[in-house]
Amino acid sequence: MKRILIAECAQEIASFNPVLSQLESFRLATPAELFSEHRPHRTEIAGALHHFDSRDDIELVAGFGARMITSGGPTSASAWKFISESFLDSIRAAQKVSKLDGLYFCLHGAMGAENQLDPEGYLLEETRKIVGEQVPIIASFDLHGVITDLVLKNCDLITLYHTYPHTDLYETGERSAKLLLKIMDGEAKPVTVRARIPALVRGDELKTKTGIFGQRVAEAVALENSAEGLSCGIFIGNPFTDLPELSSNVIISTNDDEKLAVETATKIASEFWRDRAKLQAFLTSVPDAVAQAIAAKNGTTILVDAADATSSGACGDSNVVLAELIKQGYSGTVLVPLTDPAAVAAAFKVGVGNTVTTHVGGALDPRYTPIEVTGKVQMLSDGEFNNEVEGEPWRAGNCAVLKVKNITLVLMSKPVNLHNRSLFFAHGLFPEKFDLVIVKSPHCQDHMYKSWATTYINVDAPGSTSANLPTLGHTICRRPIFPLDLDMEYVPEITVYRR
Repeated sequence: MKRILIAECAQEIASFNPVLSQLESFRLATPAELFSEHRPHRTEIAGALHHFDSRDDIELVAGFGARMITSGGPTSASAWKFISESFLDSIRAAQKVSKLDGLYFCLHGAMGAENQLDPEGYLLEETRKIVGEQVPIIASFDLHGVITDLVLKNCDLITLYHTYPHTDLYETGERSAKLLLKIMDGEAKPVTVRARIPALVRGDELKTKTGIFGQRVAEAVALENSAEGLSCGIFIGNPFTDLPELSSNVIISTNDDEKLAVETATKIASEFWRDRAKLQAFLTSVPDAVAQAIAAKNGTTILVDAADATSSGACGDSNVVLAELIKQGYSGTVLVPLTDPAAVAAAFKVGVGNTVTTHVGGALDPRYTPIEVTGKVQMLSDGEFNNEVEGEPWRAGNCAVLKVKNITLVLMSKPVNLHNRSLFFAHGLFPEKFDLVIVKSPHCQDHMYKSWATTYINVDAPGSTSANLPTLGHTICRRPIFPLDLDMEYVPEITVYRR
C-alpha cells in the first residue's frame, strides 16, 4: 500500500485590510476530522479523495486542515504559529507511523502573516525537511495565488484553478490526485517553467468564459490536456496582497519536455502582457454611479462595490455607496449587505418588529465614517447557512435585517463571502425583487446578477480591495509592475524547475 497524506492551509488576504485575521477566521480540522469535513462538498480535497478512492493500493492519511471562512487581513502571528505548527506536526506524526510515499496539499497562494510573507513556501520547505527530497509533493492553488520560487522549488507539480469566477475546485483536486499518482507510478517526469509577468490585473476581461484572459487560459489547458502536458495555467496573483513576489505568472509543466514548456510559457506570457491594459477594471465614480441608478427606469440596478469585497479580503463594512444613495435621494428599493456587529447587537436588543436607531458602516475599517439610521427590525438570525455553490457551511455570526425606509440592510456580525447570494437567500431576500442591489464582489457567476440586471455598474469606491490598483499603496512588492508603473519594458523572465 502506498501512503498518501492530504493536508490543507488555504487563505486569501488583503494586505490593506487593517483588521488581522485571527484563529476564528479559519475552519480548522484535526486529522480525524479532515476527510469527513470535505467529502460532502465540492472542494479540492473532496475531488482528490474521489479519485484516490478508485485505487485499492492507496492508504490515505489525513493531516491538519485550516481553511479560511472568508478572506481577511493578514493572519496574526499567534494564529499563524498555531496553524503552521499543527500542519507540520501532523506530517511528522504520520511520517513517524510509517514512511509517506506522496503528499497532496490544498493551498491558496495569497496567504500572508504578520511574521511570514510566504506561508505556503515555508510549509513546503519545512515539509521537505520532514519527508525528504524524493517523496513527490503536489499542491493545488487558487489562480489568484502569489506563486513563489520557494513553492516551485519544493513541489514536484502544482495545479491551479482554470476558471474565474471559480467553479472547478473539485476538478482541480481530481487533477491533483491523478498527477500525483502518475508521478508515483513512474509515468511522469515533470519539468515546470515559470514565466513571470510584471502586471497586476482586474476587470471583466478576467472572466474565463467571456474575457481575453479565458483565451490565454484555454491555450494553457490545451497543452495540459495533450500527451506532453501535465499541469498548465495562469496565476493572476492577488493585487491586494502586498508580497515580495506579487505578479502574474504563466506556469507550464510538461512530461520532460523543457523546450515545449519554455516556448509555450513565453508565448502565453507575451500575449498576456500585450493585453495588460485591457485586463483592468473600468470604474464609475460613486456620485455618477448613483446618478445613473436614479436615471434607470426599469428592472434592477447592480452597483458593484468590489473595493469592499469580503471574498477578496475586505471587511464588508463600507457604507460609501449607501451614503451616496441617501444623499442623492434614491427612492427605489435597495438591498445592502454590511458587516457591523454593534448594529446587529442593537437590533437584537430591541427585537423583531421594533424600531432601532443605530450607526452603520465603518465598524472595522476606519476609512469609513459611520452614519446614523433609524429602522424597523424585520428579522434576526444566527447567521448559520450554506454556500449556495459548494454547499459549505458559512458563519456570519448573529445577523439582522433592518428596514430603513426604502433600504433593506442585511447586517452581519462577521464578514462572510459575498461572491454569491447565500447571505440574502438565508434571510428570505431575493435580489431580483429590489430596484437596486449593492454587490460586494468583483465577479459573481453571471446567472446570479449580471445576466438579468438591467443596469450593472462597477463603482470606484475606496477600500482595501479597490480595483483602482494605484490607490492601494503597495510598498513591498517588486517594482516596476503595471499599472503601478507605466513606463516599463517587458522581457519574458523564464525560470525552469526540475526535481
